[in-house]
Amino acid sequence: MMSPRSGISLDPWFDNYADRAAGLSASEVRALFAVASRPEVVSLAGGMPFVSALPFDRVRASVDRILATEGATALQYGSGQGLPSLREKILAVMAEEGIRAGVDDIVVTTGSQQGLDLVAKLFINPGDAILAESPSYVGAMGVFRSYQARVEHVAMDEHGMIPAALTERIAHLRTAGVPIKFLYLIPNFQNPAGVTLSATRRVEILDIAQENGILIVEDNPYGLLWFDSPPPQALRSVDEGGVIYLGSFSKTFAPGLRVGWVVAPHGIREKLVLASEAAILSPSSFAQMVLADYFDTQDWKSQIDTFRGLYRDRRDAMTSALAAHLPDVEHTDPAGGFYLWLTLPEGLDSKDMLPRAITELVAYTPGTAFFADGRGQRHLRLAFCYPEPDFITEGVRRLARVITEERELVETFGPAHSEVQAAANLESPPPEVV
Repeated sequence: MMSPRSGISLDPWFDNYADRAAGLSASEVRALFAVASRPEVVSLAGGMPFVSALPFDRVRASVDRILATEGATALQYGSGQGLPSLREKILAVMAEEGIRAGVDDIVVTTGSQQGLDLVAKLFINPGDAILAESPSYVGAMGVFRSYQARVEHVAMDEHGMIPAALTERIAHLRTAGVPIKFLYLIPNFQNPAGVTLSATRRVEILDIAQENGILIVEDNPYGLLWFDSPPPQALRSVDEGGVIYLGSFSKTFAPGLRVGWVVAPHGIREKLVLASEAAILSPSSFAQMVLADYFDTQDWKSQIDTFRGLYRDRRDAMTSALAAHLPDVEHTDPAGGFYLWLTLPEGLDSKDMLPRAITELVAYTPGTAFFADGRGQRHLRLAFCYPEPDFITEGVRRLARVITEERELVETFGPAHSEVQAAANLESPPPEVV
């Protein structure tokens, strides 16, 4: 890699990298974390759980109890599949969504992100197609890109992925002779759109996948964080042989422990254990034992209820502020989870607009982060999970001012304004956003 100005190599080992390293690049979400840490900026960008709502005295009691009674085991290497005591608790969590499984069906991972990486490693050859919602999770896009997959987005609406669009995309790829390795779905309170796949469409999509011999990867970190009523039961609860299920404690407990899990058909599960052992030897015994103790001694369902109420209040604060300050701007109305998807007026570009938003002390995630092909300029994701309701209201007020001023400029000078603004941003970007 050469410096565009000097012609001097910035990385003397660039030519030694494997081809797949070209798919590794910083995401737009990662670039926003520096902004989120500035106290004067209202960050509506990152999906950080509000861990301050946890009962820290009870969490500390679990930590102390594990160190006092099982410290030598907790600080040692463990099973590559994960501790049976935690896998038993995971069964109870999944039962809330209709999933029936056994302890041996579960593979504990270092967050569900590692589970997604393991699945991709097992299945993807360069050039293989992965079907995904339009838009889809930025972390998944990064994983698929790193394994040189061809991500094929399938249209969705307020009820989730559109079955007819899925059928059409499959037919197109089959005609072109492109192998389809799996369908990646976030069915509940989807990241980034916040929508939920309807019960009817779940059945239709399962039927389409079965008819075409396509594996489904169901990523479900938000399913228990519903506000008024639970979402339809998990896809895995209907089809055990054709669905890999990814779960996580990051959203319902704490992301710092980095504990997730995978439930997969038997043959896949065995390969997942081997792949995980090759990558990390074993997930953290300490984190697993703390979680198992907490779930064994505390009312974890009540704690999830606390999170539901907290995130519901924040969702309401965001939708109320949008109604007050941007009444004519379209957005989704999530029934759970962390996120809302907003569509900008014609002619506005969320990525080009971001530096201006930062100067107004508000941050969001541009819609382009959630597409593999650079689409999404007219969209942005707003996260309501972390800021207090008053800060959410203020953040939306600041964002509304930016959108209103940008729209006035476009109406006055035409769409070319956004191109001029983008060029100006490249010349002098804020130091925290690159």
